[in-house]
Amino acid sequence: MMITENIRILVVDDEQDYCDVLKMILEAKGYQVMTCNNGQEALELLEKHSFDVVVSDLSMPVMDGHELLLEIKARGYDTEVLMLTAFGTIEKAVEAMKAGAYTYVTKGTDTEVLLMEIKRVTEMRKATKENKILKETNEILKEKLDEGYMLQSNSPKYNQLLMLAERAAASEANILIFGESGAGKEVLASFIHDKSNRKSGNFMELNCQALSESILESELFGHEKGAFTGASQKRIGLFEAANGGTLFLDEIGGVSVNLQAKLLKAIENKIIYRMGSSAPITVDFRLITATNRNLKEDMDNELFRSDLFYRLSTIVLELPPLRERKEDIPLFIDYFIAKYSKAMNKGHIYMDDKTRQLLMDYDYPGNVRELRNIIERLLVLSEHGEIKEEYLPSEILSGKKMDTADKLFETDYTDTLKEYRSKAEKKYIEELLEQYPNDLNKVSEILSISRRQLFNKLVEFGLK
Repeated sequence: MMITENIRILVVDDEQDYCDVLKMILEAKGYQVMTCNNGQEALELLEKHSFDVVVSDLSMPVMDGHELLLEIKARGYDTEVLMLTAFGTIEKAVEAMKAGAYTYVTKGTDTEVLLMEIKRVTEMRKATKENKILKETNEILKEKLDEGYMLQSNSPKYNQLLMLAERAAASEANILIFGESGAGKEVLASFIHDKSNRKSGNFMELNCQALSESILESELFGHEKGAFTGASQKRIGLFEAANGGTLFLDEIGGVSVNLQAKLLKAIENKIIYRMGSSAPITVDFRLITATNRNLKEDMDNELFRSDLFYRLSTIVLELPPLRERKEDIPLFIDYFIAKYSKAMNKGHIYMDDKTRQLLMDYDYPGNVRELRNIIERLLVLSEHGEIKEEYLPSEILSGKKMDTADKLFETDYTDTLKEYRSKAEKKYIEELLEQYPNDLNKVSEILSISRRQLFNKLVEFGLK
């Protein structure tokens, strides 16, 4: 998915020609753009529409950019403001940043500078929103962590995992957690931290997949003032913030190969350098990483460094998906019902056996996170303290089990288009071979390729 999709930008400038040109450039990049000619018009649009970014000229009639910024902050609009300024008003632009503007760009500079700043701020907003959703789910699961409720399990597989995790917590070894999205990797990492000798230190966490390489590097290593455009002040990175505690990096498989080299050096030497600085900083942290990717396959394809993999995977924990620990579904159902009925002042909630059984039979491709969302939906729709079968999502009512075999193929939405096509080809050829096991001519005919090309595909995909 492109970062620009559904990103809404408001351009405010008293020069209509400039507005038109900037609108054309931004729309060519995939952004949704509206324009107006002064701060007052901008406020009227902000009352009716939501915008991720407001790109405003500083000097305008009726209401200038600085006044617009103060109004946006005072009214609490959820948007970032990027100032456009002439060379003679840079000092005022700096004042605007102190008042809450994200950054400023000098008019007349290369348009790429403005595009880079817009991309930076939209990436930050996207990452913030995704991490907020992730944190909401994880906080619910962690609320009962001290009492052990949400880690209570009727699953032998999960209890075995917890036992291994508690043993691993007593060491300083790096831990790599494998598990599907929504299965609770962050909760397990938090459990390890709470059981370790570092429990009094910070537990710092970051979803690496949600950020671009430049933003991710800044988040991890920090930066000095002026290290890059928009770096208006020094920033402490997560390596430093986790000093004496635990650093948890989720979706480590989404990190670029270039940044992997820097990570490896920091992990091996426990020395980091902030962006824009050559001064070494010694750090002491316990590292836990997690991913839903097949890192060994990524290593074969040179997408993940083998030396980094072996450094991260001193101890490997494999978190089972919810469909492999169905004994725990009733625990989660009861907990989420209690949680949301209290939050919504619903009082006692009744669910009949058939509805509960349908929830038990479903395979939850989104794991615990999906179950949590379904229960919340049921509580919202419930009337007179009763959850009815008809409130269930259509995929559950249809009786379709969304297990691995029912999907076309596993994907975590980080595949390149080439990788995605390769998986689709393999799956389609597998299905044709099952349908015509003794007739390769028929298979090659359906595929519109020669027998030799089919044999090459069988070798490429390791099919018999």
